[in-house]
Amino acid sequence: MDIGLMTDSVAALTTRETLDLAADLGLDTVEFATGNWSTAPHVDLDRLLADEAARAELSAAVSGRGLRISALNANGNQLHPVTGAEQDRVLRGTIRLAGLLGVDTVVCMSGLPAAPGDSTPNWITTCWPPENTEVLERQWEAAVPYWRQLVGFARDHGVRLALEMHAHQLVYNAPTLLRLREAVGPVVGANMDPSHLMWMGADPIRSVQALGDAIYHVHAKDTRLEVERQGLTSRLETLPFDRVDDRSWNYVTLGDGHPGGTDFWSAFITALHAAGYAGTLSIEHEDLARTPTDGVRRSVDLLRAALTAGPVAAAR
Repeated sequence: MDIGLMTDSVAALTTRETLDLAADLGLDTVEFATGNWSTAPHVDLDRLLADEAARAELSAAVSGRGLRISALNANGNQLHPVTGAEQDRVLRGTIRLAGLLGVDTVVCMSGLPAAPGDSTPNWITTCWPPENTEVLERQWEAAVPYWRQLVGFARDHGVRLALEMHAHQLVYNAPTLLRLREAVGPVVGANMDPSHLMWMGADPIRSVQALGDAIYHVHAKDTRLEVERQGLTSRLETLPFDRVDDRSWNYVTLGDGHPGGTDFWSAFITALHAAGYAGTLSIEHEDLARTPTDGVRRSVDLLRAALTAGPVAAAR
């Protein structure tokens, strides 16, 4: 396994500054977001699709610093009843760009359709009242044909799709990821981001074990559960991210979410190793309590320490 940077982590830096930082930290890869829920601060999707020279310039800027592109990222909701068509355009453009750049992985999300007749998506999280189950099955019925077609498009461009399991998405845990994969085939796999599973109450390590060789990419991102606050509110949280002191959970710099220093991350890496994953641990920094550069540096140090322990433990 190697260490990379999801470049939105340092969105205020220019592309050159971002690549210089990654090189200075001795990283192996970078992951660029191309649009949808990202402002795409480091790449211009339409320009890169249209201009071979621009693609060559980006590739040279990356490889000239001893880096590789681990993935392109087009996270969004391409099944949204109002904005889905534009988000689908960005996702398909990202798949095309990945093929042109020789990048084999695009990170995205499953999307979430609305209930019939609605203009906003509905994330079903309980089986009751009874209409919830009916709506959920209709959402799957709407999503699977879309994904079968998208899988064919990705296959034609030599790209696999790593779905991030996330709240307010049809795919939000290992069983739902595997359900979609069974329906549409192995072009679909997982972008294993443990931070979302943490606050939803799933065990990231058990999830790695369940997914096995369906893990195509990994985000290194941490969550701290605010236990005292959860005693009043549960893990369901609707307060904005900047209300750090009031929330029941917060995204934090790697290592700040779990006691024991590297213990969790060593165990996580061990599980990935046992599952056959040998790709990138792409750092995604979203901790409002630390500056992005400081958070990324700390995350790199922690992952290096955890990698020392992880594969050793896995080989025992």
